Amino acid sequence: MSSPASRDHQAKERARAAAKSLIKEGGGWDAVRLATAVKQGQRDALAQAITWVESTLPEHQQRIEALLNETSGESKSLRIGFTGIPGAGKSTLIERFGLEALKRGHKVAVLAIDPSSQRTKGSLLGDKTRMLDLSKHPDAFVRPSAASSTLGGVARSTSEAIQLCEAAGYDLILVETVGVGQSEVAVRSMVDVFVLMLIGGAGDDVQGIKRGVVEMADLVVVHKAESNNLKGCRSTANAYRQALHVLPTPPSGTSTEVLLVSSMTGEGHPDLWEHILRLQGTWKTSGWWKAQRTTQQTEAMHRHARQLLIESHMHHKSELWQALEDEVRTGGASPFASARRWIQSPSREG
Repeated sequence: MSSPASRDHQAKERARAAAKSLIKEGGGWDAVRLATAVKQGQRDALAQAITWVESTLPEHQQRIEALLNETSGESKSLRIGFTGIPGAGKSTLIERFGLEALKRGHKVAVLAIDPSSQRTKGSLLGDKTRMLDLSKHPDAFVRPSAASSTLGGVARSTSEAIQLCEAAGYDLILVETVGVGQSEVAVRSMVDVFVLMLIGGAGDDVQGIKRGVVEMADLVVVHKAESNNLKGCRSTANAYRQALHVLPTPPSGTSTEVLLVSSMTGEGHPDLWEHILRLQGTWKTSGWWKAQRTTQQTEAMHRHARQLLIESHMHHKSELWQALEDEVRTGGASPFASARRWIQSPSREG
């Protein structure tokens, strides 16, 4: 007779197996039914659809393509990306920004990308907890996703998740990235407005941010500008205004502004919203808005081509692949030479 602990373990294993089977089968949906439910604004369907596009299994590619075809259409949303140094308060600002947008009649979707372990692939997935008030609102949708090893601190499926949120009726899409660095600029190719967040009093006034990230920012926000932090925030803001002055004019033709914002007091939040709306209006008039969206579509195609090739290779490890891995482990060949042999091999499937 099995012990209570053994029966509990067996029950958990059965539940885990059932969950895995459900995910593999697509949660009981087909692409057309799931797309229809997403377009009707069903939150559980939207969550399931994003789970679909997050799959890296080759056998799921056809259903992902069908789902995206069924949910494609002209986008009328505003997409904003937020990146910044750790501790800049990105989640705090996004929640207040989102709650205020809800009061203006918007439907808000937040795609919060969490750090993930390179060893276990586990993710903290804490943004939904940190944005508790926003996530409970009926006109808001908060989706944390693991960044895994994807460059740019964004999940590989973020651009598709944006499309699905738009199909579900969300007209304000907020994307929060893991942190800041040379590779963090990937989010820039998915959003309309890219916001770089800093804090005052963090040491150097120019906080070691890579020049490439600063150059891509449409707007710089010095956050936590309240009480004892205000002096340091003003110093940081002035330092960045001077630094931006010597950088090339952004491709949009609009100079990057620096704003002081406090999510504790609300100071600066109206200015942040108004400035973003002015950028939207200016760029729609100049043609930059449409040109940027068009460029992002081709960049997405390039990104997917690279990713799909890698996934196809990794899911079909032939005997040659295993042999090449062994050579690299023993020092018999360089990683570059082995990868090149693999790519040039006429047979890539095992």
